[in-house]
Order: sequence, then C-alpha cells, then structure tokens
Amino acid sequence: MEKVIATNRQARHEYFLLDKYEAGLALLGTEIKSLRQGNCNLKGAYIDIVNGEAYVKDMHIAEYKEANRFNHETKRDRKLLLHKREIEKLFQKVKVKGFTIVPTKIYFTKGQAKLEIALARGKELHDKRQSIRERDVKREMDKAIKDRR
Repeated sequence: MEKVIATNRQARHEYFLLDKYEAGLALLGTEIKSLRQGNCNLKGAYIDIVNGEAYVKDMHIAEYKEANRFNHETKRDRKLLLHKREIEKLFQKVKVKGFTIVPTKIYFTKGQAKLEIALARGKELHDKRQSIRERDVKREMDKAIKDRR
C-alpha cells in the first residue's frame, strides 16, 4: 500500500521520462514527521551525483511545527539510498548531453519514505505542444465515449 505525499507534475511537462527508479531517503526525525503531515514540494528539485553518492537538491520539506530549536533546514541536500551500480548507471547516462535525473513523486510504503526518480531528457517547445495536443485529443475522445453512453 502506497501513500503519495507529493508529485512533480511539472516534470512530465518539461521532460520525457525514460527510466524510473525507487530510492530511499536519509531523513531526520522532524523531516519524517513533516512528511507524514504532507508538507513537501518537489517543484524545482533535481538529483545530483557527487563522489559516487546521489543527493536530492532543492526539495522543500516544511519545518515541523511541534519541533523545538532542533528543527531541520527546509531545503537542505538529502542523500538518496540507491545501489552503487544504479548510481553508476545513472551517472553514465547523465554524462550524455541532454539527460538529467528528476524526482517525480515522494511516497510512503511500508512506513518508509521513498522517492521515485526518473532519468529524463528535456523536451523542446514543439514536443511540449505535441504533448498538450495529444492530451486534449484523448480528453475529447473520453468525453465523447462518456456522452454516448
């Protein structure tokens, strides 16, 4: 059973999402409590690989209101828990021009916070327009089928 906390809807619009991975997160106690309340934003977040370790940067987790002076920073770099060969595979792909790694959603599964990340290639303006056109056509077809019933 999966409880989704936040999704990065902008990532689907800005990128072609190719491969998806599930990564654990190294979080502080106040961050987990804040996530359980649903206080997270993935907009503008990205994954960076430094010295063979993956980090999520610019992910906003709001401060936990009931915490005292030991609260966490809202936009600190958080380490991702991935297998070494997965990190190496991602690093090899990112070295190729046009590829990046973006977080797509954060969720709880079996009581643990997980981050779904995707290897992505940036869309050009005409690609974005084509995606919008396809989505509108699909919406019209679904509406026509629904009206027919």
